[in-house]
Amino acid sequence: MTEELPNRGTVLPVPGKRNILITSALPYVNNVPHLGNIIGSVLSADAFARYCRGRGLNTLYIGGTDEYGTTTEAKALVEKCTPQELCDKYHAIHSEIYKWFNISFDIFGRTTTQLQTDITQDIFLKLDKNGFLKERMTTQLYCQEHHSFLADRFVEGECPACGYEDARGDQCDLCGQLLEPLELKNPRCKVDGSTPITKDTKHIFLELDKLQPDIAAFFQQSAENGAWTNNGRHITSAWLKEGLQPRSITRDMRWGTEVPLPGYQDKVIYSWFDACIGYVSITAQYTDQWEKWWRSPQHVQLHQFIGKDNVVYHSVIFPGTQIGTGETWTKLHHLSTTDYLTYEGGKFSKSRGIGVFGDSAQKTGIPSDVWRYYLLSHRPETGDSEFTWDSFINSNNNLLLKNVGNFVNRVLKFVNSQHYNNVVPNWTRYNEASFDIWKQEINELLTQYIRELDAVKLRSGLSTVLQISQQGNAFLQSNKLDNSLALNEPPKCAAVVGLAMNLIYLLASIIAPYMPETANSINRQLRMDPLPIFDHWNADFVKPGHEIGKAEYLFSRIKPEKAEEWRKKYGSEEAKKVKEEEVAMKVRKSAAMRAGKRLNEPTG
Repeated sequence: MTEELPNRGTVLPVPGKRNILITSALPYVNNVPHLGNIIGSVLSADAFARYCRGRGLNTLYIGGTDEYGTTTEAKALVEKCTPQELCDKYHAIHSEIYKWFNISFDIFGRTTTQLQTDITQDIFLKLDKNGFLKERMTTQLYCQEHHSFLADRFVEGECPACGYEDARGDQCDLCGQLLEPLELKNPRCKVDGSTPITKDTKHIFLELDKLQPDIAAFFQQSAENGAWTNNGRHITSAWLKEGLQPRSITRDMRWGTEVPLPGYQDKVIYSWFDACIGYVSITAQYTDQWEKWWRSPQHVQLHQFIGKDNVVYHSVIFPGTQIGTGETWTKLHHLSTTDYLTYEGGKFSKSRGIGVFGDSAQKTGIPSDVWRYYLLSHRPETGDSEFTWDSFINSNNNLLLKNVGNFVNRVLKFVNSQHYNNVVPNWTRYNEASFDIWKQEINELLTQYIRELDAVKLRSGLSTVLQISQQGNAFLQSNKLDNSLALNEPPKCAAVVGLAMNLIYLLASIIAPYMPETANSINRQLRMDPLPIFDHWNADFVKPGHEIGKAEYLFSRIKPEKAEEWRKKYGSEEAKKVKEEEVAMKVRKSAAMRAGKRLNEPTG
């Protein structure tokens, strides 16, 4: 558990107040998260949670790892350990990465708990009782060597689209085609390499078609009232327009939540059915009064942060599951969905050594706040966005350092100087009309910032923060803050300094959701407690006579030549193309060998 405020105690909803429940998609525990994973849900949710707390709203932020499913079993097979050992290892890795990124979970839990089993099975049985589950026969690949049906990731074979011989049962890594295991040519078991047979097996299906009218009604109301992002709306609308179909929610495997029905001892509940229930069970890990959060739709607003590939599970399947129980649930209010963050023109790939992953970001030596700023300023809100080392360095050197860093440091150093000896001067004895106009412009930008953050437009809100900082720089320039002003016009100089100090204090409060360590540094230098995010800025919090600390630099310049060094170290699109060409060459050789065999086969 990562504590944001050690003295907060257990956060519970308060009737009559605005209570915000925030979840970020539970990442698969079987790998190290990359920058796209981090901005896609966890970091975005954190910025919003910090904003809500800054506004004084009763806020609970739930996170954790999704630990059941085929991907965990497959990864454990590769790493030669048990699924539980794998989960323990990667849960700790995820936790450390998010701690370094200053993600302020109220709890960072996991789905491999008894609470998860109990709550999932309870929901499952209520769906069954209400007539929304049905047993059906399906045909699947079966391995006769180790006597087991093969889940998607345990089947490999030839891609029917491009001929790649190492395609997985769910997707071809070469051409990207989505697949079903039965579509593979010459399929083989990943465990022992044997050729599987087809065999009928029974599974439980969630009859989403029966639930469609209620799910559609929920969607129309929630998407409108909660102002969902456009991609979430469009993906959900497309599914509903096509018509929901019954969906299998059990799997032939051992690593998962047991199916609470007789005759299903060798099967488990599909991980994507119970993954969203993980939000509930992790809340139950946090407090035994979890139902106050999850069964109080009249008092709680649920905000969920996900990537676009997870939309349907949150907008259709999980709400449909809640509806099907016939019980009162806190259902989705706002769905914040991101598109994809690409890396230097291509995709992140751990296996190919391409891209920055959570652990490698720390190893660059660049503070987490700089990473947070870049990712949130490039958040893929309305389309895919791209990470490049050149723009990363430029953001630090020309936006953070020259804008925010320059403004804060210039003013604090001036107060540290012999003119004021660390003490804020009496700035209240001088005023002019331009000051009032400037304060009004700052408040207009503050109103805009609050409007953007309330609508979860995080990228726009961060841009507004920089506009406010730039207004501070412009204020210093237009009033020519320097030694001459201090000597020749002391009252005016004091007023300029006092107003600028108050703007710096405001800046710390509104930048805190994005860059918490930077905000802490500013407040420490000001020797002031954190300022809440108020509706209106009165410019009178830092009083005359207040003594500040010694000015410190907020940011350091990054040498531009580091871009090439990091590009070589963490891969690039060019490296990806070379490796893809190597794979393609293997495919061509494989195809040529097969063709040669056919030519040499006897014809009679």
